[in-house]
Amino acid sequence: MFDEALISKTQRFLESAEAQGVRVICAESCTGGLLGALLTHSAGASAVMEASLVTYSNEAKAALLGVKPSMLARHGAVSPLVAKAMAEGALERSPEAALSVSITGIAGPDGGTEHKPVGLVHFACAARARETVQLEKRFGEIGRTEVRIKSAEAALNMLSDGLDRLRG
Repeated sequence: MFDEALISKTQRFLESAEAQGVRVICAESCTGGLLGALLTHSAGASAVMEASLVTYSNEAKAALLGVKPSMLARHGAVSPLVAKAMAEGALERSPEAALSVSITGIAGPDGGTEHKPVGLVHFACAARARETVQLEKRFGEIGRTEVRIKSAEAALNMLSDGLDRLRG
């Protein structure tokens, strides 16, 4: 499922995070655990990976990550505010992680609207004592699997950037 370039990029991230003593936690929705699978594909991932919470439903986002139901009702699960709340909620609930990332979007092929089309994905990366960074990607209707893989890669890039923020 993962190409060699993505696996190599992931291994470099894991090596850097381990060298810095940084553990991570993920909050995933539309990727359904794909980022967690990518991060744990390589041996030794347990030195870095604390958890990946698949919070696919709004109820899970509220119960496991502390996303306010009123926020979900007002903005929808696919929104920058919810992505930020997911990343910050995961980090707050983590006993050891210094870095978190969240992914929430519409992988398709159904579920898109004029304002929230298929392929729209929101990300957030939270680091202890740092401002949360957010990202929006519009992958388009490239197919469910491709949206999920590209989302996992974008989240990995955010984690790599988060390592740099923790260093600096």
